[in-house]
Amino acid sequence: MTAARLILDPPAGGAWNMAVDEALLESAALTGQSTLRFYAWQDATLSLGYFQNYAARKTHAASHELPLVRRATGGGAIVHHHELTYSFASPITDRLAADVEQLYYTFHETLIDALSIFGIRAQLCDRPVKHDAEAAPFLCFQRRAKGDVLCGGAKIAGSAQRRRHGAVLQHGSVLLCTSPQSPELRSIAEVGERVLTPGELIRAWEPLLASKMSVSWALAELTSAEMARAAEVEQAKFSADSWNQRR
Repeated sequence: MTAARLILDPPAGGAWNMAVDEALLESAALTGQSTLRFYAWQDATLSLGYFQNYAARKTHAASHELPLVRRATGGGAIVHHHELTYSFASPITDRLAADVEQLYYTFHETLIDALSIFGIRAQLCDRPVKHDAEAAPFLCFQRRAKGDVLCGGAKIAGSAQRRRHGAVLQHGSVLLCTSPQSPELRSIAEVGERVLTPGELIRAWEPLLASKMSVSWALAELTSAEMARAAEVEQAKFSADSWNQRR
């Protein structure tokens, strides 16, 4: 059984959250250590996908005044509010990340199993909807990609990946309740008719991930080197207009 770290972070700002994910990606490549991180957002925050135009945020009035950060992964914009966010960083040489497509499904399939514990029925999307880049919905949760998690026809979870320097980062969001800043979306609370806290979902999900991946989680915190690197990346990249408004 493989040992890997489990980090349960308190709510933080958008730039910090994205910087920590990047620091963990770099750390995985340097140390060979895999890390699963669950986290939340201190304030409701809009994250843009890497390829989205900054000006497109003006098309979504409900989230227009929210603080913004650009992700290093693709996809549509996400209003991070009443949700659970996770990230998993692992070296490509590790068996956990050797098959990056399977890694995607591992997280979504175990999420479906975790939701079933609470009587919530969900399934993988097997009928993706393709859009031209300019015609794709602004919000990620209005898009449909193969393997997204659906509940009652609504997308309630999605993930994205990034590879760099011999490691892979996968992070994703689970929509627990609908935010006033994205009122057009339906969440688990609405379609699953159950209000879940982030803690409840983590406690159900992480042992299923451990079993599926044959991993033993060791509760941990960021190392001093990871903290320092995250602070550097937050300042130089994710807090900078040159990054967030680059497109």
